[in-house]
Amino acid sequence: MIAPGAWLGVLGGGQLGRMFAAAAQNHGYRVAILDPEPHCPASAFADEHIIAAYDDQNAWRQMAARCVAITTEFENVPAEALRFLADHCFVAPKAHHVAAFQDRGEEKAVLTEAGLEVAPYKRIERVEDLQGCEHLLPGILKRIRWGYDGKGQARVKTVAELQTAFENFEGPCVLEKQVALVKELSVVAARDRHGNIVTYPTAENHHERGILDTSFAPAHIAPETDALAQSLARKLVAHVDYVGVLCVELFLLEDGKLLVNEIAPRPHNSGHYTLDACMTSQFEQQLRVLIDAPLGDTRLTRAAAMVNLLGDLWRDGEPDWEKIMAAPHTRLHLYGKREARVGRKMGHFTCLGNGGSEAPLAEAIRLKQALTPQPETAAG
Repeated sequence: MIAPGAWLGVLGGGQLGRMFAAAAQNHGYRVAILDPEPHCPASAFADEHIIAAYDDQNAWRQMAARCVAITTEFENVPAEALRFLADHCFVAPKAHHVAAFQDRGEEKAVLTEAGLEVAPYKRIERVEDLQGCEHLLPGILKRIRWGYDGKGQARVKTVAELQTAFENFEGPCVLEKQVALVKELSVVAARDRHGNIVTYPTAENHHERGILDTSFAPAHIAPETDALAQSLARKLVAHVDYVGVLCVELFLLEDGKLLVNEIAPRPHNSGHYTLDACMTSQFEQQLRVLIDAPLGDTRLTRAAAMVNLLGDLWRDGEPDWEKIMAAPHTRLHLYGKREARVGRKMGHFTCLGNGGSEAPLAEAIRLKQALTPQPETAAG
């Protein structure tokens, strides 16, 4: 095991890097981050911040000279950076996994190869590929790369809408057939370099405008659905020989079938409940994989419901945090971002159950509504 006091590196300085840095420092490690933004969320927690572009090879050399192990906090870092760093220190996840999951078409091929089902799809690289796509409509056109939180996606019902959307995206895409889903679920899993695997309780997720709004665990699903979700996550990480923390996003269909929607090769927004409600958080688990410590206990200590706090809440100024702090079983997490923008994730809060297995979703929704600015009404 890599002993406390060692330097660990993170490519990326967003809120996931911030939470990893906090977990690492709590265990006595020092953290260096690479991020081009001087005031990124993780900069307040890092022992060293290398301010440089992700493709800056001098920055890679600095990270390699400083750190004994390196991870990522988002998947759009250059895979070449991970290949370079792997020649100098332990890196998780591996470059080829990140490269595969950066590309939606490659991702679906990997999932299919692993025996997991996905929605019917077609890779669209040029206008000619639009021919013969009628059976996939209505569908969702997604850019191959750089899509997240609903960005880089377009719902299309007709061939004309599909062609317009493809022209607007100006690059390779994947067209997925829209499926009649009942619920959206996710499972965070971790696998160490020795092949040991742990999974976290299945979370149920609700989205608004393509952005995760609420997650709660345990999910309101049948035991057999829960067991299937868990087994699919384990099957995937074992099949691809993945090392690190990973999230599997799933669609539950009316017939009970589970389709894999996307893979995130890192801790995930829907796993934030683990910070307050599990024996080991997903970020401590990421640390344990990196330092070659035994994987931590993933048991849920209390039911939990997590709510994302978007920049929309700052419309009339700083939200009234007293409403959150007054709730005795609620934990507030703010990410230290300087500018609040519509749709930008500024933080989250988690409501914890007070006994029993029912996620305190109603309380979480009530608190969110209490924070939400009310629409202005016309005078008179």
